[in-house]
Amino acid sequence: MNREKVKIGIIGTGNIGTDLLMKVMSSKVLECGIFAGRNLNSEGMIKAKQLNVPITDKSIDYIIENPDCCSIVFDATSASTHLQNAPILKKLGKFTIDLTPSKYGTFCIPVINIDNVLDCNNVNMVTCGGQATIPIAKIISKNNPDTKYLEVVSTIASKSAGIGTRDNIDEFTQTTKEALTYFTGIKNTKAIITLNPAEPPITMHSTVYALIESPKLEQITKDLKKLESKMKKYVPGFEILNEPIYENGRLTIPLKVTGSGDFLPKYAGNLDIITCAAIEIAEKYVIKKLGGNYYE
Repeated sequence: MNREKVKIGIIGTGNIGTDLLMKVMSSKVLECGIFAGRNLNSEGMIKAKQLNVPITDKSIDYIIENPDCCSIVFDATSASTHLQNAPILKKLGKFTIDLTPSKYGTFCIPVINIDNVLDCNNVNMVTCGGQATIPIAKIISKNNPDTKYLEVVSTIASKSAGIGTRDNIDEFTQTTKEALTYFTGIKNTKAIITLNPAEPPITMHSTVYALIESPKLEQITKDLKKLESKMKKYVPGFEILNEPIYENGRLTIPLKVTGSGDFLPKYAGNLDIITCAAIEIAEKYVIKKLGGNYYE
């Protein structure tokens, strides 16, 4: 028999928050207890109301006043706002998944370390570029710990970058850079994001570059194939475009992410990958921490 779904709260009703909501609506173990923002007339709020989802314009204050409305909270606001929200949510005992580049809490790339974060009270999703590129960078560093330099470049459609993304560009690059070092152990790293205004809008493309003297290409290629298969289980649109290219001491690995089209257009893979990763963590938390084999 199916057990009762676990209620989640979403703070932030922009593109990411609304895409999260759509994914929660199709989840077998999650349901939305509150969709919280500041503007009842925003596109996200209107969408939630059409879906008969509880909404509020009190943002986190609603959760403070109604702590039983959810057990898990997704924070899709901004880096600065999450720094204010995090201690409040911790005091309330909420398992919090942070989709801002705040660097607060424990970094998580599900395909790398999901099992290590389920006991944490606050999990940080790094950035969309980090979710796409760090698993590849991890493979490179694992096979070649002598890697001298890692660089990741993400190009996204300008239309897929909302106010939150644009206001957090500096935090995006710095958080991605720090997470690269955190997961790979390589100190010399760099992260770049480009907003492309092309019409029609381009699908998210990212490239991982590494300076290595003698890369273990055969093993890296095998590991990349395994990685792509694992990633597709929770990010269906993740695709490594070709085998590693090595020339003049530089290793290059390109990839793209096509969105699921739940709320946003499919070209917005940059948003889709981070919301997919966040949902993966929430569902694993429910299954492993709250209910064992949740659905029998």
